Amino acid sequence: MSFLPQNLSHEPRARFARGQPGAAALLQAAVDPAVAIATLALAITVFGGSFDGGCLILALLVFAMTFPGSLARPGAPSAAGLARDIAAGWFAVVGLLLLLGWASHTLSAFDERALLAWALGTPLALFAAHRALPLWLPRLLSTEGLRKTAVIAGANELGRRLGERLRGDPMLGLRFNGYFDDRGAGRLRQLAAGENLGTLEGLADYARAHRVDVIYIALPMASQPRILRLLEELRDTTASIYFVPDIFVSDLIQARVDFVGELPVVAVCETPFFGFNGLIKRVSDFVLAALILALIAPLMLAVAIGVKLSSPGPVLFKQRRYGVDGRKIVVYKFRSMTVAEDGDVVRQATRNDSRITPFGAFLRRTSLDELPQFINVLQGRMSVVGPRPHAVAHNELYRKLIRGYMIRHKVRPGITGLAQVNGLRGETDTVEKMKLRIEYDLAYLRNWSVLLDLQIILKTVGVVLKRQNAY
Repeated sequence: MSFLPQNLSHEPRARFARGQPGAAALLQAAVDPAVAIATLALAITVFGGSFDGGCLILALLVFAMTFPGSLARPGAPSAAGLARDIAAGWFAVVGLLLLLGWASHTLSAFDERALLAWALGTPLALFAAHRALPLWLPRLLSTEGLRKTAVIAGANELGRRLGERLRGDPMLGLRFNGYFDDRGAGRLRQLAAGENLGTLEGLADYARAHRVDVIYIALPMASQPRILRLLEELRDTTASIYFVPDIFVSDLIQARVDFVGELPVVAVCETPFFGFNGLIKRVSDFVLAALILALIAPLMLAVAIGVKLSSPGPVLFKQRRYGVDGRKIVVYKFRSMTVAEDGDVVRQATRNDSRITPFGAFLRRTSLDELPQFINVLQGRMSVVGPRPHAVAHNELYRKLIRGYMIRHKVRPGITGLAQVNGLRGETDTVEKMKLRIEYDLAYLRNWSVLLDLQIILKTVGVVLKRQNAY
């Protein structure tokens, strides 16, 4: 039976969340719970207590009640209005916590002085954070290189309004480069100097050359053929694509409505690891990889010795692959061949391949050669579950042959994936096989959940034990 969710059609799953892609959104979402929990820890410490199990449970409840937070946008209420909003929201949380504590008879487990100080001090700390972070966050994003690059397709009235929002709100964490539009220069006089970046025909090349992260399409609905042609050209980029306003498009990847100010924009191609989902994915990857490496360290040492004694050459095979957003990464494996190919042409391993050493054949059958990739997971280059990374040479070949091939790079590559547990492990000796693998990779992006990751991990164990297509 195919290990594929029943809703794995090309019908989009709509997700609705406010915010914009990137580190700015995550920081803004985390500010309220972070301040509340930090204030709790400070109050407990000041009154001589310890952050024990009860305090941890309380912190988790606070996180659940206050995440995601949000910062004031341009045109937000005055300082007095902000103080009223924070106080009302926070004392509602405190009231609910007191009710839970009374019902569960756990209030006596906490120092009353610490709880009172925390309840009164947190809204003051939240007010200070909400006033300071809008001044500090844009500088942080710029200093740390976290600001994403954005362009707009369509310099009509709607597109120009969106551009004004992008320029005027540094809290979005976006650097706005300009517009692409097919109209003549005479009709684009309202644009600022340098903002006319060219025609729509040149947008895809510009996005690849300048590593554009976000593309907003503000073309009118009457331009549907032009929009569809533009989307087809943008499939060979790793940019996140949003529509302004909403129009019907099929075959969406993580479709979701967001807002830039009061303007709705529609994501048609976006990573599933957006905001809190990204935090969940990264934390689970790190914890799982650390635990596995601690358990298999003796096995990895034995394999390393076996590789060194069985044939001349390095223990680890390092190969360039494409990682998240199409950026090149270095992936580790135990060397299983007499060669270490990493050039413009890389031949896939085949059955009875003469390049594979006898010990390497054993490693590949048992998938022990993949174990060093858990180090890549700790480094943040890979995930435990995700589309398998291909050699750079293979990417450059298949991106020209398979529609939507590069979309799989919206997430970190994985040690195992949905395609691998559905019989597409090992050699892909035809374009049709690779197309089917890509379909599974895109299905993973559309349908990701923590449960799906766990199912894939469990299924992988069975696949490895059966040694399916491993050579």
